[in-house]
Amino acid sequence: MSDNRITRRTFVKISAVTAAAAAGAGLWACGKSAGDPEHGATFDAGAYSSKGRVAPELVIKKLPGFAGKQPNIITILCDDLGWGDLGCYGSQAIRTPNVDSLARQGARFTDFYSSCSVCTPSRYGLLTGRYPVRDGLIFVLPASNESLMRFMIRRLGRWFGSLGAVDVQEDCWVDGLSDDEITLAGALKVAGYRTGMVGKWHLGDFSANPQFNPRRHGFDSFFGVPHSNDMWPCALYRDEKMLESDIKLDQARLTGMYTKEAIDFIEKSKGGPFFLYLAHSFPHQPLFASEKFKDKSKAGIFGDAVEEIDWSTGEIMNCLKQNGIEDNTIVIFTSDNGPWYNGSPGSFRGRKGQSYEGGFRVPFIVKWPGRSRAGAVCSEPAMNIDLFPTLTAAAGLALPSDRIIDGKSIEGLVTGKEAKSPHDALYFYHYEELEGIRQDNWKYFRSVNHYIWPQPVDKKSTFMGKVAKGNFADWPNLYRLDVDEGECYNQAARYPDVSRRMESAMEKWERQVAANPRGWLKK
Repeated sequence: MSDNRITRRTFVKISAVTAAAAAGAGLWACGKSAGDPEHGATFDAGAYSSKGRVAPELVIKKLPGFAGKQPNIITILCDDLGWGDLGCYGSQAIRTPNVDSLARQGARFTDFYSSCSVCTPSRYGLLTGRYPVRDGLIFVLPASNESLMRFMIRRLGRWFGSLGAVDVQEDCWVDGLSDDEITLAGALKVAGYRTGMVGKWHLGDFSANPQFNPRRHGFDSFFGVPHSNDMWPCALYRDEKMLESDIKLDQARLTGMYTKEAIDFIEKSKGGPFFLYLAHSFPHQPLFASEKFKDKSKAGIFGDAVEEIDWSTGEIMNCLKQNGIEDNTIVIFTSDNGPWYNGSPGSFRGRKGQSYEGGFRVPFIVKWPGRSRAGAVCSEPAMNIDLFPTLTAAAGLALPSDRIIDGKSIEGLVTGKEAKSPHDALYFYHYEELEGIRQDNWKYFRSVNHYIWPQPVDKKSTFMGKVAKGNFADWPNLYRLDVDEGECYNQAARYPDVSRRMESAMEKWERQVAANPRGWLKK
């Protein structure tokens, strides 16, 4: 080993000293965002001020000549459910007969991604069809009334993150979903849909600022909580009325309550087209399950919570059948990101909060009567930003004329009429920084934390990453997913032309976003 390379023992000592120095710097210090200085934080937070509420009917037109029957739409979203946590995705520990049945009746996607590996940005992508950087929702929004201790911990985390001691960087640039964004619910109302949401919102704490309530963003009704179940106080709301100021740890009832509310919404809306967005609080931790499901799975309390969600899915499917609307209802089942402390990412590398497959790749099942093929399996890349254009078209609507929609319709993949993904590339953001890209079966990272002993947070833009360079980590990283879905073998040196092509594609995308971060279209 050459003289300019450090030993592992020395490197670990430097890591410890760095962490200690960070702690001594003070709780209130706040490090600058740890983006790649060459390519990273190119966005001005000042660009993310709202231009004012936009009436969807002014920018969304009905498709000329649309003569199809408008389907009901139900999107079921789990929180922190891993790719490998369902029977139809290979789980041997968790029983999910109802979701498995949904997969047998519809199409199951193997290469489906969330638009971020944490919850707030991914939910923005699902509901708007746009990459989260478009609205500055780049990280998890905290509760507005969080405790002083939690606030101090977050600030300290950002300081550690600036040094590369932990993977905590920038906060969101806005406090919640901007007034000028159009959600899928708001768009579908143009087509005459009744819209309802049940469950976890996490696009702005409306208990402190009512402008972020789902009722202000296209939903006719709402029952649920403002944010994750580990953020206190966590209030329970019906529409804009607070029912409980803090549910605390009385959470074993949540899945059952959500299911009842979802069924009530279906019963009241069965006469016309409706959109139901059911966003479960679980299996995000802290984990709970009702007495009927507690201690029943082979996967601990995590498995209990998932099996109760499976029961909930079965109840909803039974409700559709009993009301004679099963054959005119699209049902989608997916997750907001990969698993956190518990849960299985399948055979993929990484977990929640990471740009590896295990953080972004999620289950996706769609039963679309008359369109999806029973038991079909699609292995083409797609992302949750694709739901907006796919479902608005199914309802007979054109895309908004005033903004870029980053998603593409995947109806062709669902029906089998299209053999290839409509995307030339999918982009993987970590906070505000573009870390990676997928094109066909290639996955490329310009710079990414490897999460490997002895220095898990080692991105080259951080202090510790600079120390680690040439000793442990290497960049860029290029993986061939068709033979290496676990992202185990870096092939950047073997395929330099592929790396250059993908780096060029990333830079082109970054220039486009930097020139028009909000994605507004000129009339």
